[in-house]
Amino acid sequence: MPENKDYMIHREELGSIQISEDVVASIAAGAAMDVENVTGLQGTNVTDFMGGKKMTARGVRVESDGENGLTVNLYITVRYGSNVGEVAKKVQKAVVTALENSTGFGVSAVNVQVGGISFN
Repeated sequence: MPENKDYMIHREELGSIQISEDVVASIAAGAAMDVENVTGLQGTNVTDFMGGKKMTARGVRVESDGENGLTVNLYITVRYGSNVGEVAKKVQKAVVTALENSTGFGVSAVNVQVGGISFN
């Protein structure tokens, strides 16, 4: 495997399954963008390097909690006039469903930070 990638490892009876953090982040990003009134993911800024952990995809940071599952941090922009709290809850549900169905990993938390509003 390439040395510059981090992998999420899921141990099975027949061996392990390793999925790149980039793949996990892309699935999370796609699920978030499919939610109505999400207009984008936030670009890089100082929060991208909090705790020394890099963003794996634009607006998404994924961490493994070991036995507890994945923690996903999303940085989104929402449409003006929408209920921000409801949009964030829908993003959480969509990301959990997408990751659990696509990867088989459990998700312990999806933290949504709304960092912008779009007037489009």
